[in-house]
Amino acid sequence: MTSATEKIVETPGPEATRAVGRALGERLRPGDVVALVGTLGAGKTVFAKGVALGVGVDPSDVVTSPTFVLIGEYEGRCPLYHVDAYRMTRPADFEALGADEILFGDGVCLIEWADRVALLLPAERLDVNFAVSGEGTRRLTFRGAGEGWQGRMPAIAAALDDVLRAS
Repeated sequence: MTSATEKIVETPGPEATRAVGRALGERLRPGDVVALVGTLGAGKTVFAKGVALGVGVDPSDVVTSPTFVLIGEYEGRCPLYHVDAYRMTRPADFEALGADEILFGDGVCLIEWADRVALLLPAERLDVNFAVSGEGTRRLTFRGAGEGWQGRMPAIAAALDDVLRAS
């Protein structure tokens, strides 16, 4: 079941997952927080690479999973903070890295393994849950949390549909 603040899409492969991320990235604004949740290998980093392109990060900047550095910062039309909470054992680990500056700053904050730092996430955010739905296919569930996302989700849902029709 979907609502005005929820959209479910099925991507047939990594390129489509990246394209969906890019479409979302093109619509993100400074101050947006996007929380990514899913199992290892579900497509979070592939999606993050697409978001980076959509935010305007130079394609020559290699966006990788920041598992060992924890936070990658990239310049685009606004800063992109790519956080990987996989190795964080408690929310205080994220706080120690300057969570408030990242979550409430002037850039877009994209957090992989966001469920590990859920207590610190703002109420106003976009949650994206990733599930492996077949060999190469992924089911992405987008849920806008907070009043601001209610007005934005219909346009985002339409853009995601457009991307998938084209792929």
